[in-house]
Amino acid sequence: MARLIAMFGLLFALTAPAIAADSASLNRQQQFGDVIIHYNAFASGLLQPNVAKDNGLIRSKGQAVINIAVIKGDKTVTADVDGSVADLTGRKKELSFRPVSENGSVNYIAQFAVEPDSSATYVFTINVKAGDGDTHTLSFNQQIFSDQ
Repeated sequence: MARLIAMFGLLFALTAPAIAADSASLNRQQQFGDVIIHYNAFASGLLQPNVAKDNGLIRSKGQAVINIAVIKGDKTVTADVDGSVADLTGRKKELSFRPVSENGSVNYIAQFAVEPDSSATYVFTINVKAGDGDTHTLSFNQQIFSDQ
């Protein structure tokens, strides 16, 4: 869990310029009752090679990653996560999330194509069905710098 939290913190620090440039919550989270959903999208080139390999992710200027963590109480909980990403022209792609578990903690990641060597804003719509039985939808824009 400590490694996962450290990885999430590192990714947050590395993507601070993108965070400041978008309209998403500066905390990169939304709360729905007692469920808090943390989210972050970033260029996959920001990942350390061993982290990418261990999680089956491709490091490339043409790929990005979105990470979702669902928190209830003080721990992550399992959920059904799906959603889509669109560029500002409206081209939409479905995201295929998969769980990544470590030390009893679970995050949900999906990889998606981005324009290489550019900076573009993407529009995300994410649906999370957590243990409370409700489906929570979050929508946010995020700029991704894919020249990393």
